[in-house]
Amino acid sequence: MKTIVEHLAQYAAYHRNRKNVATHLIGIPMIVVGILTLLSRPVLPMEFLIITPASIAVFLSIIFYIRLDIPFGLLMTVLLWLALAAGRYFAAMPTELWLSWAIGLFVVGWVFQFIGHYFEGRKPAFVDDIMGLAVGPLFVVTEVVFMLGMRKELKADVERKLEQ
Repeated sequence: MKTIVEHLAQYAAYHRNRKNVATHLIGIPMIVVGILTLLSRPVLPMEFLIITPASIAVFLSIIFYIRLDIPFGLLMTVLLWLALAAGRYFAAMPTELWLSWAIGLFVVGWVFQFIGHYFEGRKPAFVDDIMGLAVGPLFVVTEVVFMLGMRKELKADVERKLEQ
């Protein structure tokens, strides 16, 4: 399994333009909430638990992120739980509203992504490596953490890996 540095460096190679990164800060959260909204409608009620495809996807994502980096994995757990809560909120709406929110968030999020890649002059990372779809949300969170001046050693490691 690749390390967090390897995943982030590979993803960052497609995201060097600050305008592209900025569009991802908006687009990726919209896409995540849109997907979780779509996946929150089929419900398997169990005692004290609600199982949906969205909750399974979040659970598997959390395992992936925690295996890469425990602090970021825990942060991603909180953020994905919030996105799942939003998805469940939208999924509880009447069908037309549920689908409008889910598809709207998903499509507008991708519009932001493609505008960003227009500025970048490069195709999205997932075109070359499907794991880019899982790394994208982590990339957004790490970029914000790096902008706040935290995890400087990880940022330096990613930058060094990018130079190789």
